[in-house]
Amino acid sequence: MEYCSDFRYDLKLGNIKEEELAEIFANKKIEVKYDQLSLKTGNIFVEYESRGKKSGISKSEAEYYCYAFGDTFHLVKTQDLKDRCRKYLGTSRDTYGGDNNSSKGILLPITELF
Repeated sequence: MEYCSDFRYDLKLGNIKEEELAEIFANKKIEVKYDQLSLKTGNIFVEYESRGKKSGISKSEAEYYCYAFGDTFHLVKTQDLKDRCRKYLGTSRDTYGGDNNSSKGILLPITELF
């Protein structure tokens, strides 16, 4: 996209993006996650199993995941999140966590979330 300093051009682009965001929220399922440790650790925990059964992202019907970091919110398509996590299956980032370490998940670096 080429830069243009024309306000009307910028307004037109802004309106297009507003419509795109409205479409994301219209009748879509969004899973919201708030991990208070993520900003300290630099990772998010993406759960896929709990107590030996599929859970979390493995069963989610959400089209998007929304990660809240402090006062900001970041959307990612669920399929994109799955794709980013898949390469870590069976590695040291495929670990136990959650309450009583009863869940399995991927420690995904925040930098790879987007």
